[in-house]
Amino acid sequence: MITYKSQHLTFFMPEAIEGAGTNFFDTGISAGFPSPAEDFKEQRLSLDDELVKNKEATFYAKVSGQSMIGAGLDDNDLLVIDRSLEPANNKIAVCFLDGEFTVKRLRVSNGEVWLQPENPNYPIIKITEDNNFVIWGIVTNVIKKVY
Repeated sequence: MITYKSQHLTFFMPEAIEGAGTNFFDTGISAGFPSPAEDFKEQRLSLDDELVKNKEATFYAKVSGQSMIGAGLDDNDLLVIDRSLEPANNKIAVCFLDGEFTVKRLRVSNGEVWLQPENPNYPIIKITEDNNFVIWGIVTNVIKKVY
């Protein structure tokens, strides 16, 4: 597995393993009242098959920090990032800004680009010609640990 660490994100490149998968019970698990398990079917499920649409352009990265908690991205969450998707207003993007990677919501208006955090304790960043700025990829999924 290839990894790269910056101050705010740690990147991982997915490694596809043929035939890999985890047990998947296709019954629907009730979050309300329990239901009897009538047709209890077990299948194999690959999260890469479910979460990754373009394997050559997809990376994983761990979040470090609290600037996106309002969007549900918490410290140590694992992001699925697709570099083949077109950036657009309101998308959550991983950006390379002045030598560091960051994850923020894109705001595009009147030819201007802003990086908006989802935490009021962090400032909105206006991108100017003076910035070294690249939209590196679009976040498609987030994987959380539930303790």
